[in-house]
Amino acid sequence: MRIAIVNDMPLAVEALRRVLASAPEHRLIWTAHDGAEAVELCRRDTPDLVLMDLIMPRMDGVDATRRIMAQSPCAILVVTADLKTNAARVFAAMSEGAIDAVDTPLLGSENSRSAARPLLAKIDEIGRLVNEGRNRPSAADRTTVTTGGLVAIGASAGGPGALAAILQELPASFSAGVVIVQHVDARFAPGLADWLAQHSRLPVKLASEGDRVHPGQVLIAGADHHLVFKSKDRLGYTLNPADQVYRPSVDVFFNSVGRFWSGPLVGVLLTGMGSDGAQGLKALRGLGHHTIAQNQATSAVYGMPKAAAALSAAAEILPLGGIAATLSSYFGSARSRKGFAK
Repeated sequence: MRIAIVNDMPLAVEALRRVLASAPEHRLIWTAHDGAEAVELCRRDTPDLVLMDLIMPRMDGVDATRRIMAQSPCAILVVTADLKTNAARVFAAMSEGAIDAVDTPLLGSENSRSAARPLLAKIDEIGRLVNEGRNRPSAADRTTVTTGGLVAIGASAGGPGALAAILQELPASFSAGVVIVQHVDARFAPGLADWLAQHSRLPVKLASEGDRVHPGQVLIAGADHHLVFKSKDRLGYTLNPADQVYRPSVDVFFNSVGRFWSGPLVGVLLTGMGSDGAQGLKALRGLGHHTIAQNQATSAVYGMPKAAAALSAAAEILPLGGIAATLSSYFGSARSRKGFAK
């Protein structure tokens, strides 16, 4: 891939240069020392991937991500020191369209090769996503489950902000359970849950092995494995399929929902790069469930919902601001699907 570095620290830039030099399939095309320079260089020569620092002079990484995604959209990976300390900025950048985040590698020691491995793994994942050939979901049988309602949501780049916008509009009396698969490294999933809880009237927690869906509770995938329904009323994590570009995968989750959930259900696919979730959403619609995709105008990255629209997987294509109201209407006191397209 053609890769750009945005970082104002010479030692960090050198560390990133060395990592890229160790992988001949990648090529460094330019380096910017602040966000403003990065926006201009992206406009002149858009790379396949930007390695974006967060804290820089003139323009920080969050603002730079927003402007790049608006003017010269491309894949952006946050690469910065001490991600846990900067968790709020990480989620802000992801809300603007960054795909994922990883710590800056610390080179120059005996462990330089192992220090570079997480960054190279993220770059490889994004490379497969950019040039993805997605696996088609297998057919699955539905089995009987609780009659409670479920909102199944998938999101990627731009997802944290979209999820916050939806959750803050859902009433405390919301009658369905919400389960979310957001593409994010497992290390940052607890921070994402805490951050979303600040925007939600509903309790938000990471999904644990064996959890049940409860009305008015939000569960978020919290591991690098796939979150799935393992039985008629239990969530859990699985390693398989192992060849998915992203872990957790929205497609894998949606397919498990289709297998085990027969109560009222709405599947929602939000902003994100690639097509993860599109086939799974189509499968849910084919089973008679209501499905929603975010529209282009309000998507930070119009990839996943675009793929869903192309497959006619979404019964409704809605602006972000209309999704919560639709969910609240759908899961009214009667919990009826009357009036909703299939």
